[in-house]
Amino acid sequence: MEDSTDETMARHARLLSGQLRSLSERIYPPDARKSLRTFSSPEAARLIGVSDSYLRQLSLEGQGPTPSVGPQGRRAYTLDQVNELRHLLAGRRGSEAQTYLPRRRPGERLQTIAVCNFKGGSGKTTSAVHLVHHLAMKGLRVLAVDLDPQASLTSMFGLHPEFDVEENRSLYGAIRYDDGRVPTRQVIQPTYFPGVSLIPGNLELAEFEHDTPKALARGGAAGAFFLRIAAAIREVEADFDVCVMDCPPQLGFLTLGALVAATGLLVTIHPQMLDVASMAQFLLMMADLLSVVREAGAPVRHDFLKYVVTRHEPSDGPQLQVVGLLRALFGDDVLKAVALKSAAIEDAGLTKQTVYEIARGASTSRDTYDRAVESMNAVNAEIFGLVEKAWGRS
Repeated sequence: MEDSTDETMARHARLLSGQLRSLSERIYPPDARKSLRTFSSPEAARLIGVSDSYLRQLSLEGQGPTPSVGPQGRRAYTLDQVNELRHLLAGRRGSEAQTYLPRRRPGERLQTIAVCNFKGGSGKTTSAVHLVHHLAMKGLRVLAVDLDPQASLTSMFGLHPEFDVEENRSLYGAIRYDDGRVPTRQVIQPTYFPGVSLIPGNLELAEFEHDTPKALARGGAAGAFFLRIAAAIREVEADFDVCVMDCPPQLGFLTLGALVAATGLLVTIHPQMLDVASMAQFLLMMADLLSVVREAGAPVRHDFLKYVVTRHEPSDGPQLQVVGLLRALFGDDVLKAVALKSAAIEDAGLTKQTVYEIARGASTSRDTYDRAVESMNAVNAEIFGLVEKAWGRS
């Protein structure tokens, strides 16, 4: 007797899950976790905003952390050591302290950025994880929140959603309607990347989409379902400077809750006409839902809404026409910088890494790597500029 479709799907899921688990264990053995590479002295100097010779002088004077020294005398620093140097220089420089340690100050609200689009393949997770890493490398305290039941962002941090994320340890645990709800702090995990904490995702997030209609039917506190994510983040806002949420590729209750919780919105767009047409429908639905939420009394206030062009191929004529169309229609609401389609980014993704994690020339040519890093830096620096503007900084 042949299997039914659901039985076949379940069997295929088990086969694929087992294979992915095996692959994950080969890359990251059970007794090991992802670790971040060290940064050469010139790289560390660029991250901090000083000259390499100045770092060398500090090292010779025995000030700051002691770098590791390679066989050819090349110094290297961990990101923790880079941050230690930031604190050292911020303490020395007085009025220039913010240059080295640009964390938010009292009175500046937590910047919560929702990365969204309901078109798959728009570069949402890639954009979100590169932004998270970029901000952490600037010395900020970043909370990464995976709201997608498919949990791609979680995988990028070296976790297998099925096996490494325990029950009730996704954001669902902090926003559920029953007595199983836990404080947000209990669902936050430290990561291998200094400065980054993670609220992982897995399939249990889909329960929120199923539970919300039932809770609404019962009435009571569930009426403000769109405020639950904002309330969960508010519990831990004092611990972070920026929160980046990777939304699911659909406009459901989770995405709506993220839009209400956000202080800034990034809509990723792959410059193809089909993607642009899909985004038009997404924007219409999003506008309608946010207007209903606002009428219900929700404090919806965004410091910025920006469109991020992703996977862009400058030599592709039709893509250039689409980007031109977007800029003509939306003007400055489209980021000036674009995220290029790059073999360096794709190769890094195969091992669940960003271009910031791989060494220059490790898997692609140095020129390819440099172009990819320059592209991602330009996009993320522009986004951080929006954050600083929201904080009232010049």
